[in-house]
This record gives sequence, structure tokens and C-alpha cells, in this order.
Amino acid sequence: MKTTAVRAVLMYLVLIAMAWCALAPILWAVSGSLKSEGEITDPAPIPAHPQWSNYRIVFEMMPLVRMFANTVLYAGAVTAGQVFFCSLAGYAFARLPFRGRDALFLAYLATLMVPLTVTVIPQFILMRAFGWVDSPWSMIVPGLFGSAFGTYLMRQFFLTLPTDLEEAAILDGCSTWQVYWRVLLPHAKPAVTVLAVLTWITVWNDFLWPLVMIQRNDIATLTLGLVRMQGQYYTKWPLLMAASIVVLLPLLLLYAVAQKFFVRGIAFTGMGGR
Repeated sequence: MKTTAVRAVLMYLVLIAMAWCALAPILWAVSGSLKSEGEITDPAPIPAHPQWSNYRIVFEMMPLVRMFANTVLYAGAVTAGQVFFCSLAGYAFARLPFRGRDALFLAYLATLMVPLTVTVIPQFILMRAFGWVDSPWSMIVPGLFGSAFGTYLMRQFFLTLPTDLEEAAILDGCSTWQVYWRVLLPHAKPAVTVLAVLTWITVWNDFLWPLVMIQRNDIATLTLGLVRMQGQYYTKWPLLMAASIVVLLPLLLLYAVAQKFFVRGIAFTGMGGR
């Protein structure tokens, strides 16, 4: 009994320490966003005179509303494409028997070992050949048609579904497409939610690809806006922290809404450490 209590206390202490490591930078940024430039080095967590006007000044300095709309457009389009094509490929690898299926899946999965920086130059050359440099298409098309990780995630979930579902659907006269679209995909909402949230966060936080492809402010993303707020010799850190909080809030809201499905999807796809 005593050993169990000690183990529980240690576990909670470890969890509290991990939570603090994750939350401390965010709390520090919130505190800094409410300070004046003279107080930015003050270690006090709560400023004596909160500068709420920093958030208003941020929207005056940069077209954050337009950048927010651009980022939502890019993230929404890529997320929709990833969910559709990854779920379609995952269904094929999980349910449809064809020659070389497992070898092809392993080869596709091996692309996860290729660093992102290796593919930047070939993708840039392709975008330039299509004439899409410095255009919204360069932000949408490269990530639209699925990914190895998303396909793996959906395949693992489809493998957990009982075969009775599709057998009953086939007996009722459903085609392969109808089995996927009407029977299995509605049961894959947890995995779809996980893939959608992870894809949205990835596109939302992406910096390297927009930096390479976008020059104009009217199609820039929020991450580019944050970088362009940094001066070469002098940076207004309270304003930069305020802008960072503005960029972070939609992600926190998204995760709060999708948390239930997110945790359930991680558990069902076999990625919960079981």
C-alpha cells in the first residue's frame, strides 16, 4: 500500500514537471506580451502595469488579419487533401489485396526517413517550372495529395475495424468505393480527427517552405509575419510576444475542441505506446 502511494506521488511529480516544462514558455510569452520595453527583462511574472495596447499595436504593424486568412486557407486546403487521400490510400493498403501491397507500403513508409530539407530544392524547381512561385498554389499543391505518415495512421486504424462491416456491405451490393466512403470512413472519425489536427498544426507552424516560396505580404502566412516583425538591429520584444500569442491561440482552441477525438484516435491507431 505504501509503495503504491509513493509510486503515485512520484508519477504525479513527473507529470507536473513535464507540464511545467511545456507551459512555462507560453506563460513567459503571455507575461512578456503585457510588459513595456523597459520591463521585458524584469523577471516578475505579472507586470505592474499590463500593456494591453500591445495587442492593438500588433494588428496595426502587420496585416495579421490577412495573414491569418491566408494561413487558414492553406491549412484548410492541405488538411482536406491529406484526410481524403491518406484515408483512401490507408483503406487500400489495409483492405484491398493486390500484388506487392506490403512491399509498396514499406517503400512508401521509408520516405519518412528522408529529411524535409532534402526535398526543398526539387520541390522549388517543380514550383518554378509550373510558374507557381510566390503564389498560393505553391503552399497548397505540394502537401495536398497525402503523406506517408497520414497513410500509415489511417491504415493502422482501418486494420482495427472488423471485416464483418465490409462483408455485410458487399452482400448488400456496395461497391469498393461505397464500402470505403459509406461504411468504413464514418467509423474512422477518431483517426481522421488525429490526422486533421496534426496536419493543421504542421501547416500552421510551417516556416521553411513559406520562407522559400512567398515574398508578398498579401499571401504571406502568420509565421512569416512573425519573422518580419523582427528588426535587424532592434526588436520590440513585447510586440513580438503579443503577436506570438495571437498566432498560438487558434491552435489551442483547435486542440481543446478536438481533444476527445484526438486522444481516442491515438489509442485506436496503436500509437499510444501499447
